[in-house]
Amino acid sequence: MQLKLKAAATACALAMMSASAHAVTEITWWHSMTGALGDRVAGLADQFNKSQSDYKVNVLFKGNYDEAMAAAVAAYRAGNAPHILQVFEVGTATMMYSKGAIKPVTEVMKVAGEKFDASVYVPAVAGYYTSPKGDMVSFPFNSSTTVFYYNKDAFAKAGLDPNKPPRTWQEVLGAAAKIKASGEKCAYTTGWQSWVHLESFSAWHNVEFASKGNGFGGLDTKLKFNSPLHVKHIENLSNWAKQGYFTYAGRKTEGEAKFYSGECAMVTSSSAAYANIAKNAKFKFGVAALPYYNDVAGAPQNTVIGGASLWAMNGKKPEEYKAVAKFYKFLSQPELQAKWHQETGYLPITSAAYDITKKSGFYDKNPGTDVSVQQMIVKTTDKSRGIRLGNFVQIRGVIDEELEYVWTGKKTAKEALDAAVKRGNEQLVRFERSSK
Repeated sequence: MQLKLKAAATACALAMMSASAHAVTEITWWHSMTGALGDRVAGLADQFNKSQSDYKVNVLFKGNYDEAMAAAVAAYRAGNAPHILQVFEVGTATMMYSKGAIKPVTEVMKVAGEKFDASVYVPAVAGYYTSPKGDMVSFPFNSSTTVFYYNKDAFAKAGLDPNKPPRTWQEVLGAAAKIKASGEKCAYTTGWQSWVHLESFSAWHNVEFASKGNGFGGLDTKLKFNSPLHVKHIENLSNWAKQGYFTYAGRKTEGEAKFYSGECAMVTSSSAAYANIAKNAKFKFGVAALPYYNDVAGAPQNTVIGGASLWAMNGKKPEEYKAVAKFYKFLSQPELQAKWHQETGYLPITSAAYDITKKSGFYDKNPGTDVSVQQMIVKTTDKSRGIRLGNFVQIRGVIDEELEYVWTGKKTAKEALDAAVKRGNEQLVRFERSSK
């Protein structure tokens, strides 16, 4: 009897040792993807979890980008932050100067003993998430840029060539007038008004949005988006709104829904809207480059990065950082990156992913899907490589509020932009002081 009990105890101990030796290290990823994109995020985690037996990624939707970032700040202070946080591009400077809250991706990979070559990423993407010291701080994930979508059926109905989208803002006005005359309720709308009409607009026309290289050169920067060119553009949109050519839909993606429902014939928004538009639109649509003013020297230049990157939060165990590193390595696979780009409309963040997509004939079969890439592979300038400002989330909120005063006729374009610059500069000073 004693021998049987001893044998059973030994077997139990061995089983426990075996289970301990093969314990799965679990990590949590907070994200802000909804709809078709949320499904794909869950699919990526599931694919990684099934590819090996040592690590498990648990995905959790934490609301929109603003909400997820606020929740992460609170969680970090409480000592229970996620291992990975998806942060939109305007939160980059805030995360970068967050005083110990994050662990740079280069450190994560080094701690885990994983090779990491920043040079494989598209320069415009890698450069945006690189610190002044030259180290990449976050992992590029869903990078996008602004593009122009149009309803080919609505164009044909209005007597416009469905294969010739407007290239300039002057041509957008002409198209809007004909679409309106054809009986359509909404000719043109937009998503992400600050990103499209001030941030990308600035880079696309090679003019400054802010001093110090749009914030890349230091925290003591000043906003400059109340120039005559910026005022002219917002004033034009204001006039179009009065004429019924431009319809304001909301601060974020509301314009995209108005487009793919067939309510609006043209929309400017993220290249990543492609997935939802392709899924929901019951009409033929095209993707074209962001319009520009052809009387501005140097235009078009390049648009700026949007979307988000993945940040590893500080204070985690070494084995957990190893799990994070393994997941990053998994996400870096060229074939996976190419599939993500093709399915979502996000940029191929590595040159290899772009090459795979091009060689597969995807761009030939889906005209316009390479527009975002072409807009971003142009060599950037100090005025066009992106915008990296502290308290940028709050600054965007100020811009949205002031632009809404324009659309409702409460302020002129100049009054609103001057006020947005003044209020935004106050946010920049506040951030600079808090970062010292």
